[in-house]
Amino acid sequence: MSGSTFGLLFRVTNFGESHGPAIGCVIDGCPPGLALSEADIQPDLDRRRPGTSRHVTQRNEPDQVEILSGVYEGLTTGTPIALLIRNTDQRSKDYGNILDTFRPGHADYTYWRKYGLRDPRGGGRSSARLTAPMVAAGAVAKKWLQARHGTTFLGWMSQLGPIAIPFEDEAQIPLNPFFAPGTSQIEALETYMDDLRRAGDSCGARIQVVARGMPVGLGDPLFDKLDADVAYAMMGINAVKGVEIGAGFASVAQRGTEHGDEMTPEGFRSNNAGGVLGGLSTGQDLVVSIAIKPTSSIRTPRDSVNRAGEPTTVETFGRHDPCVGIRATPIAEAMLALVVMDHVLRHRAQCGDVALPVTPLPGSLPDAG
Repeated sequence: MSGSTFGLLFRVTNFGESHGPAIGCVIDGCPPGLALSEADIQPDLDRRRPGTSRHVTQRNEPDQVEILSGVYEGLTTGTPIALLIRNTDQRSKDYGNILDTFRPGHADYTYWRKYGLRDPRGGGRSSARLTAPMVAAGAVAKKWLQARHGTTFLGWMSQLGPIAIPFEDEAQIPLNPFFAPGTSQIEALETYMDDLRRAGDSCGARIQVVARGMPVGLGDPLFDKLDADVAYAMMGINAVKGVEIGAGFASVAQRGTEHGDEMTPEGFRSNNAGGVLGGLSTGQDLVVSIAIKPTSSIRTPRDSVNRAGEPTTVETFGRHDPCVGIRATPIAEAMLALVVMDHVLRHRAQCGDVALPVTPLPGSLPDAG
């Protein structure tokens, strides 16, 4: 199957299925000399893993990562880094009733039409479980970027279904199951999710993610722009149906006098561009927002067809997230880190020796080498 490798110089090849013996990835292009162990990767996997609250799937996977290659005496060697995550809590029998039918909103029908067969167990290759290896790879990229450039990544949930979540205090993000940046809406979110689960339904979410301490000049015109690659990466996350950079669709209602980010000797006055101009990073925060659709696997009976094209009704059993967006925050952070990491290496290869006659605007790093 093509389409399983992400990145140009920092390349991540993802493998496995939801109910196979293991999932994982191979990272090629990681610079040598980075101190790396499982302990550097596990915290992000723990943030993403299932079974962490009553509001997510109760599939109980420890998601313990194993480094199989590419690290010697605690340092990356520059050779491929193989990461393995074993599946331990599969319940394939839950999917016996959809062997010959297709769940509405899922990839069942399209996989069958494309490949002539499909793995129905937990969605097989189309499962959101395959985001775990990308989170592991993203943790490697995060560590290198922070050590080399001071670049950090922060994500949070800004909307769950119809409930908008105001940004109040980023210190609260790791302290609640919704990755919400504040406490004012937690009770409402808990109630909404409990009602949703009892109804056998699902909802969508909006996730915001920011890269701080961005180097200037990342990106390549015309068709490898930084924001284009960010959108490409985010649309590769399961259930993502929309991506915004900076002001995004709100820029439609803005005027040029408002949207254009004025510059002063002290720095930019605003960041409607989301940290990207002409496809190149400005050194400001790289600001991304994604829209995640409602989970397709739900208990409520839905009309569908079988492989013979006959009408039928589908009711999905098994353990599923009523809102896949709840666990999407570390995934969005990881994908953004992979894009930035790849572009830093690409910039270093072409423009690492570019000398500028003036210093960058305050808040911008001098180069991406």
